[in-house]
Amino acid sequence: MTTDNTASATQTFPVGTMEPEYTLNEALDTDEAGTFAEISDEDRAHWMRARAFVQEDVLPVIGEYWDNSEYNLDLVARMGELDLLRDGVDVPGYPPMSKMAAGLISMELSRGDGSISTVAGVQGGLAMRSIAMCGSDEQKQRWLPDMAAGKLLGSFALTEPTHGSDSIGLETSAVPVEGGYVLNGEKKWIGNGSMGGITVVWARSSEDGKVLGFVVPQDSEGYTATTITGKLSLRAIHQAHIRMENVFVPTENVLPKAQSFKDTSAVLFATRIGVAWAAVGHAQACYESAVQYAAQRKQFGRQLAASQIVQERLARMLSELTQIQTLVMAMARKEEAGSLTGSQASLAKFTATRTARQIAANARDLLGGNGILLENRVARHFADVEAIHTYEGTETVQALIIGKSITGISAYN
Repeated sequence: MTTDNTASATQTFPVGTMEPEYTLNEALDTDEAGTFAEISDEDRAHWMRARAFVQEDVLPVIGEYWDNSEYNLDLVARMGELDLLRDGVDVPGYPPMSKMAAGLISMELSRGDGSISTVAGVQGGLAMRSIAMCGSDEQKQRWLPDMAAGKLLGSFALTEPTHGSDSIGLETSAVPVEGGYVLNGEKKWIGNGSMGGITVVWARSSEDGKVLGFVVPQDSEGYTATTITGKLSLRAIHQAHIRMENVFVPTENVLPKAQSFKDTSAVLFATRIGVAWAAVGHAQACYESAVQYAAQRKQFGRQLAASQIVQERLARMLSELTQIQTLVMAMARKEEAGSLTGSQASLAKFTATRTARQIAANARDLLGGNGILLENRVARHFADVEAIHTYEGTETVQALIIGKSITGISAYN
């Protein structure tokens, strides 16, 4: 004789011991100060297109890819279809995209996931922008449309194993030979550098020591790229350690307007405000999850949201989020007007990433043990904020740039 224990077990299961499934991915209205109320309809359309992509394509799958350290190229292709890859870079055959629209897209993609936002930052903000700013018309036509469409992945190779913050000291060499140059050296932390596309390599000329730019196909002889493993952050995009041994680059792949490190810096300057936008997106994601969790989680017989200390935490997070929304918007207006300075861009990045870290930490703590689970969103953003806090110039470097502006004294020469 067999006994069906299922029904009795269900009937006697203690009420309240089964944890509900939390829904923490909904997009909330977090613009408490109306910071974004006056953006143009065109810019808002770009933003909402990115939001639809995040809600429909990214959030349902990204946790699994992040957990498994897998790079979902289908999402990259979809970004190309939706014109979310070019970070405002002018591309033949594409309509103009304002700097404001590019910032809003960066913010929204980061609200979905840091790896996805970094894809656009590398592809559009760095690789495409290098070609757009320093390339010839023929080079722009040759590479930019396919890159914007997500058909050709691009990377930006500046950082070296022994030259991170002091990237101006790069040692990768470029020796002129008949028909082009030969490159030798190593690069590290290069997003998309091992994906089979092209790499914009910055190297020092053996003739005069100037820093020059080169577009290197990743299947070039002597180009070896190893995907970096063991990352705790940005796990759904691949970064590479690149080794170049006598890589020949033909003259037609040399960027004619890249003649010094100032040209490299101009590309980096144009992306710095984008990292500040990304920080706002991460902060918003963490705040949204905290608000939704507080409403759904019950402790001591009531919602967490009914506790005074929880309401104080949420108020603090909203206050901090509003501050960086306002700051980044102000700097974006200056960028659009052409008046943004280097120290102002650094202030935006310095403040936004620091504040996003605080909001992420607060949200993680508010979720308790559930805050370390990837399915609950916050842990992924908590980890990814650490990466944006460092790349495109560490907190210390940004502080020194700001400090020089304040005092008139350079402390890093």
